[in-house]
Amino acid sequence: MARTREVYVYDYAADFGLSGLAGTLCARSCLRLDEPVVLDVAEAEAEDDDHRLGADVRLLLESPLPDEVLRTVWLAAVRRCFDPAEAGTDTRTWLAAVAELCPPRAAERDPYELRSLDDARPDVPEEELRRAVAAEIGSASAALELRVAVPGAVPALLRVVREADADLGLRLFLRALKAYSVPVGADAYDRLFALGDGLAYPPAVVHDGLAVRWRPLDPGRRDFARGGFGLPMLAAALRGTEWTYGGTPREHIQRVADDGPGHAPGAYAAVLLDDVWRLLDSALPEEAIGLLWRTAARRPHLPDGDEFDADGRVWLDQVSQVCHAHLAEVDPAYAPFLAPARTDLTEAVLREVREAVHADAEQVRGVARVLEDVVTAVDPDLGFRLLLHLLDTYAVPVGEPARDRYRALGVRLGFSTDHTGTEGADARPGG
Repeated sequence: MARTREVYVYDYAADFGLSGLAGTLCARSCLRLDEPVVLDVAEAEAEDDDHRLGADVRLLLESPLPDEVLRTVWLAAVRRCFDPAEAGTDTRTWLAAVAELCPPRAAERDPYELRSLDDARPDVPEEELRRAVAAEIGSASAALELRVAVPGAVPALLRVVREADADLGLRLFLRALKAYSVPVGADAYDRLFALGDGLAYPPAVVHDGLAVRWRPLDPGRRDFARGGFGLPMLAAALRGTEWTYGGTPREHIQRVADDGPGHAPGAYAAVLLDDVWRLLDSALPEEAIGLLWRTAARRPHLPDGDEFDADGRVWLDQVSQVCHAHLAEVDPAYAPFLAPARTDLTEAVLREVREAVHADAEQVRGVARVLEDVVTAVDPDLGFRLLLHLLDTYAVPVGEPARDRYRALGVRLGFSTDHTGTEGADARPGG
């Protein structure tokens, strides 16, 4: 029978369950931690709607794992800040005390909520997950044995994965990596993040506190998940008048430059700065740059006194300042540079621009010449992304033949698979 998994991201914003409790205790390790204090913390977590804590504890109690394995995994997860043995009890007895503080099951959800969750519920077979998590623990075993001051942590974690629960095993493995600042390579991080995403973890479960050896920042990176980045992403954030409810233009720029979980610090700012520099250093007239920006942001007229949304290069210079400040904060050693322009794709992108400007959207036709100049004189990659953004912004119908060509171009440019979907446009045959 297939396992029914939870949609954790629906209920939690950060780590949860037994791994979440371990993280809370690690954060309090400068304080005195004895059994009564730890049980008080566990009770507070359970009362704060963390129904997973009781479920995690019962998984371990119902497993065949011996007490020594449970103690080893727990000590690794909490950086030895609380040892049940030092409190005069065995780990199973202590876990049973935690279980008594937790409700036996989560509160029932209403039918509508359940239907919504069922649509998003992960479908990951347990055996497949066991193999994947065990492989990650195995690949990190040398670093774990070197850093984690708990003998036998690696085989104990593997036993939790194989004999108790792979989901819980993954979270306890992540907690041990964080507790002892075990360095994780960028490739391993990508795999761990994908595992967490597949299990509907909140991104913080993997990302927060993990010591990642990031790859050097690359302004030519294009494989961002969920598509958007650079100037088109900024234009989407400041589109129309809706953005005014989310803060000032500068705050929106900062959000676009900020790096969410799953990306190296500075990754988004580096590619946004790359786009900005290309236009700043181009021969495009001031009026053309202003028209391009206002069309992309669906803001045909500048509001009076809005100095941060100034025309042309003044505006781009303001965006550049935010990017520079963010990069200096998150990666002081990074020296911004321009990625090589994809001139090999100039003709292919130019054909798509000329084809798309025959659409009914007057705004797209109005900026067509500027978009062509971006493709031929600035960078085809930026021109193509702006084209996709404009098609989405003005709901230009795009047929399957064009979509297929966009996807092929996206593959050549290294885009993630969802970047060329033009989600905002309705397809029509032969469009």
